[in-house]
Order: sequence, then structure tokens, then C-alpha cells
Amino acid sequence: MLSYIYDTVRLGRAGSSLPTAPLLAFNLSHAQARDAVHQPLDVAALHALLNAAGFETLDVESAAPDREHYLRRPDLGRKLNDESTSRMHDYAAAAAAAFDVLFVVADGLSAYAAARHALPLLERMRSKLAGLNIGPIVVARQARVALGDGIGEILRARIVVMLIGERPGLSSPDSLGIYLTYEPRIGKSDAERNCISNVRPEGLAYDPAAFKLHYLLTEATRLKLTGVKLKDDSDALLPAAEESGSMMDR
Repeated sequence: MLSYIYDTVRLGRAGSSLPTAPLLAFNLSHAQARDAVHQPLDVAALHALLNAAGFETLDVESAAPDREHYLRRPDLGRKLNDESTSRMHDYAAAAAAAFDVLFVVADGLSAYAAARHALPLLERMRSKLAGLNIGPIVVARQARVALGDGIGEILRARIVVMLIGERPGLSSPDSLGIYLTYEPRIGKSDAERNCISNVRPEGLAYDPAAFKLHYLLTEATRLKLTGVKLKDDSDALLPAAEESGSMMDR
């Protein structure tokens, strides 16, 4: 049976075991995936990068006090802690108007993903959203996807876009997921969101990811909804966009 499995997946074999190189590669991938889950997000560094690029930022934390609670209690990662809730209400009270789009950058299950890929994607989205009232970039720690609902509700955002580290795979410890929710509020279901997954240079690259996101944002605004009723037909438009060069507009 082992011989059949090894030959089938083309890894080779050494007796009844894997050869050294594939075994070491597997162990490395496993270690990277494990580290991605437990590595804390360097919040100060991410704020500095975003600020240097011209983005205003806010900082929030979920009700999960640490990584252990975050992993064991997913429910705590879906709601803001009291201090962050108060801070968001203060900001909302001072804001002149509601926001058309609000981006939340969250550690999720891979802080690597948020640290590496959020800024390149946001830079590509900047010119695509000209004319819209874009809120500050909210950096969220110990966050699950639904944390964006409470943030968007408090800040009166029409659409919240959560950029969050996805569950690591053995070959993808830094995969970024994008979740769109129209009229975010606490209690929204996953069926009311759209998702773009595996955003990273080795997966869905930044430019096509930004193209897809812009398409979904445009359609969500037009139809006044996200989720299962909003279909992502952007793939049919990608070849023309690539040929014209418009997909790479910054």
C-alpha cells in the first residue's frame, strides 16, 4: 500500500519510507504552517507601512485576549473587546459621513498573509476606488471574518472588506482571503458574503485579485447586496483587461 501511494504521488520511496528530500520538504511546510497560525501580527510594523503609504489607520482587538483563547474560542474572535468598541464609537461620532468602503486588515489564521499581502493589494485598489468615501484601514488582532461586521456597523460602512489570513496549507502558509459584506452588521451569515481566496504571488496574484475585488465592489454597490446572489463573473472580463492593460492600473 505504501509503495502504491508513493509511486502514485511521484515522491519516490526509500524502502517503506519517503526519500530524505521530500520528507524534509514536508517537515518544513508543516513547520511553516504551524508557525503561521501561532505567529503574532507585528501591528506596529503594519501600521507604519500603511501610514508611510498614505493610509490612515485604526487599531482594534477582538474579545480573545491572546492566541490560545483565539484558537480555542472562535466566538471571541468575532466580536470586539470593550476598549476597541469604545474607540470605534468615538471615531464614528467624529466622522463627518458614513463610508462607502471600509477595509479591515486582520491576522486571522496567518499573520504572515496580512503582513505580506495587504499593503500591495490596497495600493492597487487605491485608484480603482477614486470618488468613493473610503474609511481608515482598520488593523485587527485575534480576528475572525465576522469581526468586520461589528466594525462596519459602528463606522456606518456601506461595504466592509476584510483582508484576513486564511488557514495555512502545507504549501501556502501566507494565503490572504478577501471577504466582502454589504451593509455589515452583527449577525450577518457567511451566505451574505463574497470571498476571494489564495491571494499571494504564488496563488491569485495582486493585480487579478484587485480586478476581481473591484468588480465585486461595483456589482455589490449596484445590486445593493453581497453573498450567494452576487455572482463573480469577472473571469470572463480578465482577458480583455489584461490585453488593454487596465487591470494593472494603480
